[in-house]
Amino acid sequence: MKNNPIRVLIIDDSAFMRNVISKALNNHEKIEVAATALNGKFGLEKLKRLNPDLIILDLEMPDMNGIDFLKEKNKLDNKIPVIILSSHAVKGAKITMEALSLGASDFILKPNIAQSDLNLTLNKLTEMVLALAKPGNYPTDRLKNKISYPDDFNKEIQIAEEFDYKNFLQPVHSIPEINIISIGISTGGPNALRIMLPYFPENFPVPIVIVQHMPPGFTYEFAENLNKICKMHVKEAENNDILSAGRIFIAPGDKHVKFVKKKLANVIELDDSPPINSHKPSVDKLFETTSEIFGKNSIGCIMTGMGKDGADNIGLILSKGGITIAQDEGSSIVFGMPKIAIKNKNINIVKPLDQIAQTIINIVLNKEI
Repeated sequence: MKNNPIRVLIIDDSAFMRNVISKALNNHEKIEVAATALNGKFGLEKLKRLNPDLIILDLEMPDMNGIDFLKEKNKLDNKIPVIILSSHAVKGAKITMEALSLGASDFILKPNIAQSDLNLTLNKLTEMVLALAKPGNYPTDRLKNKISYPDDFNKEIQIAEEFDYKNFLQPVHSIPEINIISIGISTGGPNALRIMLPYFPENFPVPIVIVQHMPPGFTYEFAENLNKICKMHVKEAENNDILSAGRIFIAPGDKHVKFVKKKLANVIELDDSPPINSHKPSVDKLFETTSEIFGKNSIGCIMTGMGKDGADNIGLILSKGGITIAQDEGSSIVFGMPKIAIKNKNINIVKPLDQIAQTIINIVLNKEI
């Protein structure tokens, strides 16, 4: 019997998917599938009865689909994390963006039946469950009840409490003119960007370039989705896009982003070289080109996400005299990328999500922190 495992509810109309996901998750010592359901209607009943720690949700289902399930879940003021199982089609991308706007934490593409692809997806899904269902992400009432967690989770909480980021921050000696803002973000990113980016005014004088870990086909829909709620113009980055004021560029899901200086303007160049840190686009690549082309006249910002992509190369911006910002632990869905960047002594400023945009605006417009 497992000791205080993460309890997962799987909602999918495919018996095959329910079975293979259940088997993979149950094989992990820290995870237990509490129940499965073949549509949102049955999933909602089991959610109310079982109060799981995390939900894995298909979107296309009979009787009650994933979108309607999320709407009903929101009426319960339920903060249990949700991972979406998404299809590859364009329609799948649009529905997935809607699911994220309704509060889903992240999504993963449904695998092909090929065994290698299936195993990769199941391994990635297991990592996401472990990352998203940590104690800090459980509903507040469960934390107040002081439910015990596995020893390594308790150890992680203790380490987090002892981690005083102020001891790692680097001083800002001067505030230069800023000509670019580069942002790297992953797990929890779509909702974080939805909160942050609308703060920027339409006439903001500096372009923003974002690497959000996301598969091909989804970044276009994501940019379109953001453009509806932002004052600045948001688009998926293309070759030779001019880095001009008032624009936000989202790196395509299958290309790295580089900057190139031309006679009349600085432009974006898409790079089809291999993945870096298993990511394409890579945040490390973004921060590297930012430091090379813009040097001290840049801001690098690293936000919620698993792993370490960008945690090293944001230091290149710092070394050139640019300013570096990290999202704090309390507002990060997964405090992975920012934490490593801070511990590597590559960060000047740590702020919660709701203060990052204003901090950047103050630096750019008022030259103050």
